[in-house]
Amino acid sequence: MAAEASAAGARPERPSVVAATALGSWPGTDPVEAARTVRGELGEPNLPHLVELPDRGIGSDPVGRTAGMLVELAVDVQPHGWRLVDRPGQDQRRAVAALATDLNVLADVVGAEEDPGWQLKLQLRGPLSLAANLYLHTGERALLDAGARRDIAQSLAAGAAEHLARVAGSVPAGTQLVVQLDEPEIDRVLAGSIPTASGYRTLRSIPGPEVAQAWQAVIDALREAGAAEIVLAVPAADAAIEAVAGVDADGFAVPAAGLDTRRWEAIAAAVEADRRIWLGAVDTANPAAQVPQVKQLVESVLRPWRQLGLPEASLPQLRITPSTGLAGHSLAAARQVLTRLGQLADALNQVVAEA
Repeated sequence: MAAEASAAGARPERPSVVAATALGSWPGTDPVEAARTVRGELGEPNLPHLVELPDRGIGSDPVGRTAGMLVELAVDVQPHGWRLVDRPGQDQRRAVAALATDLNVLADVVGAEEDPGWQLKLQLRGPLSLAANLYLHTGERALLDAGARRDIAQSLAAGAAEHLARVAGSVPAGTQLVVQLDEPEIDRVLAGSIPTASGYRTLRSIPGPEVAQAWQAVIDALREAGAAEIVLAVPAADAAIEAVAGVDADGFAVPAAGLDTRRWEAIAAAVEADRRIWLGAVDTANPAAQVPQVKQLVESVLRPWRQLGLPEASLPQLRITPSTGLAGHSLAAARQVLTRLGQLADALNQVVAEA
C-alpha cells in the first residue's frame, strides 16, 4: 500500500520548489469532472487534492464528510446541524457513500493518467472545529462537554487513519499522502466566543493544552498510518498561530489577507524552524472579485518575506493556496484561481532560481 511505501512517521525532505495547492472544496456536483480539472491544473510539481463537492448536499459538506469517518460515533442531521446519535442512519450512510464514490472516481482518474504524480492531499475537519459543529442529544454543541470533546478527538484519530488507508488504496503504491486538518473555528474556541444553542451566551474557552492534546492525538494516528506531511489550517489570528506552534505538525495553512507584522514574524519563526507554510496568497473570500495579476501576487509574498530578512532560498518551504475553499465560485472562476496559483508558484520559483 502507499501508506507502507511512504514509511509511516517519516518526514519528507524539504521541497526544492514552491508548489501550489487548493484547500479542498470545489463547485458543482460532478466528481469526475472535478477530479480531472483539479489534477490537470495542479499537476507536478504542484499538489492535487481529493476534491470535496458540498453542492451535492447533506453528507458532502465539510462537517458531515468528516463526521461520517468517525469510529464508534454515529451522527444524523437535525435543523440545527449534525447531531451525535446512538446508531448510524440515512444521513451518515449518505456521507459514507459520497466519500466512497469520490475514492472510486479518484482511482479511475488516476489510473487513466500516464504520470499520476507522487503526492496527493486530503483534508479533514479538525477535532475542535468538529466538536463545535456537532450537537449532543440535548441540542447543545458537543464542544460544551469535556467527555464529548475527548471522544470526538479519539474517534477522529481512528477514523482519519482508516480514511488514509482507503485513500492509499486508490492511488499508486508509493504516493505520498499529505493531510490538511481544517480548524476554522479554533480562534473562537480558544477565545470562548462560540455561542450556545440558545445564542444568549457563549461557550467557555477550551484551554490551550487540551487543544494541543486533541490535535496531537490525530496527528500521531495519521503519522502511524503513513501520512507524509500534516498541516493545520487555521485563521490568521494570534491565538490560532501560537497554538499550532505547540504541536508536532509539519506546518500550518493561513490566509495572507489577515497577516499583520506580528503574525508574519510568527511565520518567519516557523520558517526558521524548518516548518512548512501554506500561504493563502490569492484572496478568494469574494467569489465575484477579480483574481489579481501574477506580478501583484508575487510582490505581496516577497515584500514581507524580504522585510523579515528571510532568504529567497527558503521560499520553497511555501505552498501557495487560495485563502478559502472554492465551492462558492463558478467553475470558470475556480479554474482561473487554480491557473493563477500555478503561475504564482512558477514566478516565485524563478525568483529562487535567480537568487
